[in-house]
Amino acid sequence: MELREVVTVFLWHGGQVLLLRRSQRVGTYRGRWAGVSGFLEGEPLAQALAELREETSLEPGDVTILKQGAPLEVMDRENQRAWRVHPFLAEVKDPAKIRLDWENTEMRWIFPEEIGALETVPALDEALRRVLP
Repeated sequence: MELREVVTVFLWHGGQVLLLRRSQRVGTYRGRWAGVSGFLEGEPLAQALAELREETSLEPGDVTILKQGAPLEVMDRENQRAWRVHPFLAEVKDPAKIRLDWENTEMRWIFPEEIGALETVPALDEALRRVLP
């Protein structure tokens, strides 16, 4: 099973975290809730900022990176995938600036304890725990 590395950025505002529903046009986990995420193509922080720009239209000046969590290895036996997730937490200064691209169809601000009620990508709750204040 090949190991793929990804970044996941959780946007934070007013004690809530933003989750995005993945579109039917993405390659994996269609319709599930996730953070801002993408394949790691270089240094994790630079990739996290690039994914924020692509998926939410937020520029580096629109957020403050609060924490980079320890990477998490996730085995998805059902889909024969292995992931190393590099999680980040970023405070968004003005949530009204968020504009979703084609990768996500919906966004929802939730309190962290509500994550278990949603159908998410594998181990999203653990990735979030690694970066919560």
